[in-house]
Amino acid sequence: MFAAIAALTLAVQSAPAPDFAPDFSEACGTIDAAIGSGTIPGAVFVVGRGAEVLHRSAHGERAPGVPMTLDTVFDLASLTKSVATSSSIMALVQEGKLRLTDRVSSIVPAFTGGGKDEVTVEQLLLHTGGLSPVNHLDDYAEGPSAAVARICARELSSPPGEKFIYSDLGYILLGEIVEAVAGEPLEDFCARQVHGPLGMVETSYGPLDGDRLDRCAATSPDGTGRGVVHDPRARALGGVAGHAGVFSTAADLSRFCGMLAGAAGEGSPLEPGALAELVRPRILEDGAVARALGIDVASAYDSPRGSRFPRYASLGHTGFTGPCYWVDRSSGVWYLLLVSRLQVDPGPSMSPLRRAVADAVAAAAGVDAAPRAPHVRTGVDVLVDEDFARLKGRRLALITNVTGRCRDGRRTIDALHSAEGVELVRLFSPEHGLFAKLEGDVGDGRDEATGLPVFSLYGATRRPTAEMLAGIDAVVFDIQDIGVRYYTYISTLGLAMEACGEAGVSVVVLDRPNPITGRRVEGPIIDPDRQSFIGWRPLPVTHGMTVGELARMFQAEWGGIQCDLEIVPMAGWTRDMWWEQTGVRWINPSPNMRNPDQTVLYPCTGLLEGANLSVGRGTDEPFELFGAPWIDGPRLCDALRAAALPGLEFTPIEFTPDASKFKDELCQGVHVTVTDRDALRPVASGLAIMWHLDRLFGRAFDAADGDARLRSASTWEALLLSPDWRSVPGSWAPDVEAFRRLRQPYLIYTDAR
Repeated sequence: MFAAIAALTLAVQSAPAPDFAPDFSEACGTIDAAIGSGTIPGAVFVVGRGAEVLHRSAHGERAPGVPMTLDTVFDLASLTKSVATSSSIMALVQEGKLRLTDRVSSIVPAFTGGGKDEVTVEQLLLHTGGLSPVNHLDDYAEGPSAAVARICARELSSPPGEKFIYSDLGYILLGEIVEAVAGEPLEDFCARQVHGPLGMVETSYGPLDGDRLDRCAATSPDGTGRGVVHDPRARALGGVAGHAGVFSTAADLSRFCGMLAGAAGEGSPLEPGALAELVRPRILEDGAVARALGIDVASAYDSPRGSRFPRYASLGHTGFTGPCYWVDRSSGVWYLLLVSRLQVDPGPSMSPLRRAVADAVAAAAGVDAAPRAPHVRTGVDVLVDEDFARLKGRRLALITNVTGRCRDGRRTIDALHSAEGVELVRLFSPEHGLFAKLEGDVGDGRDEATGLPVFSLYGATRRPTAEMLAGIDAVVFDIQDIGVRYYTYISTLGLAMEACGEAGVSVVVLDRPNPITGRRVEGPIIDPDRQSFIGWRPLPVTHGMTVGELARMFQAEWGGIQCDLEIVPMAGWTRDMWWEQTGVRWINPSPNMRNPDQTVLYPCTGLLEGANLSVGRGTDEPFELFGAPWIDGPRLCDALRAAALPGLEFTPIEFTPDASKFKDELCQGVHVTVTDRDALRPVASGLAIMWHLDRLFGRAFDAADGDARLRSASTWEALLLSPDWRSVPGSWAPDVEAFRRLRQPYLIYTDAR
């Protein structure tokens, strides 16, 4: 089902057409040079912006002695994964026939045992299902059914969700899933539900015949191999498979790229929410890889991005036979480079050519590399660059968890422990422990790598004791926060500052980005008599500050804290930056905060946690959905759609949490997709959701506990009594404006890049 898009996928902003005619002669020259050197035999090259084609040209030969033409038909190889398979999966999701969280074994019963029962459809789409890349061709000797059975019987290469392993086998299974759910052959469903609506009239699985066969580019040095899929496994499966087998032309693929750029309009087979989910980047392997559904974003395979197209805001794919496409969602610019490189024996790597063409396209189309080239250095990176000068000669304790990392991947723990002239003597861990994986109270322990003792600040005590601070000159704080009042790491910071002030110990905060930007300030101020560990100081729900800025505010406001405080600011961060624009690697800061998308929704759906609702804990998508056994999902969905909450789209869903509220109970509810994170007002939207729950389901909704995260009695009472929820957000506007004025002296960073 649709997951939140906001934190990583830039909403398509129709960039105005440049006031000059882009000149793509450099890119064409690069292609011609590759032909002249024998790297490729020929190519069709197309550049577009949204639905508009800016350039198209044919170069070289499509077969020995046969000139390339714009209408040449190409074997798309692995472009099939997005052009056919993942798009078909999302069409089924859109129809309500399939969910991304569905277990593969529930659709393909033979795929079971050895951890395979836990693999989801989404994991196959992201290549994180644990399947190996390929299998031996002997497994296909007895026909398609036996081949699929052998794939299902294979052991996983890694546990589900743990590693990115580019897998053709996973996409073969996805093709089987489309057929099983749709009740018709994969090629028929693709034609009817994806290619037909887009007008991709020359796109289909092979083998080809007639005029299309005559126009097909050769896939072998002698000019043969035309019209039959080159991939041996797809060929053994009869030419139709989820990983390869589709043939198409530049004109048809231009329509597909226009859809990915958000410009297909009414011709798109996917509604905005489904399309947003298709292209939403997911950060994998602690930031080492990012993928959308069947589409590459940032990995070893992203050569078509070059060095100028923005990382995380652009996406595309390559095929073994040579074709590639790349789409920049932020500017709407895209390009196609269709090649049948297998006419060259042996076929060289296409990566250098793709990078060079990408850079030439971006330069000609006016795509600015600066917004794409994040160079944010967090506080610990600045500290490393300074060779720890400000900490030398001091005995330190460090409050941190797994998010405390340098840009080279080292833990802050290890960087400080090995720094010359610095003595790190003990560690403190916040809620969820040092590895950010635990729920409930956390005990003390020891860090295996360094042997240092670890004292928990979420167990017997929530602030360092005098004994814990004995012999310490300074406490260093390095934890990634998410910008929401009821996320407890800022409470740990404040309590530690208090304890250090009483003990005469300095505090050094290594600053980190606010992942939902430094601009978002929304929601009522917490009631003074209801401050607690999930609301330690009178802040709005979202405060738009970094931990360093908050520390300065904690020190000076609300009675002040008498500690010597030093902030190590970031370099390169500005208040308008979303997470993916920082270049800082994402590491889960808590067990249920699994990607930057969820930080954008947390001020909305996190508000619901106090009520008798599941917010997705115990599912694969916490905070991206909510529900309960007593909810009528379609009815609620219809009401929320009618409310027209800006930046959000809703889809009815059923799910069964395996932990937390309503464990092992079937819940109905709503899946939330962010379609425009800049328009989104998460706190107002969260209150709108609760208003509708109260109106639609009356006594079943436990309104008495709905204020557990908001903690503003006047706002909550106004919401419950108001005939229209829209009147409520305006009530906190004066408090928000006062808070903005209050925080101003403590801000460190500018408001624009």
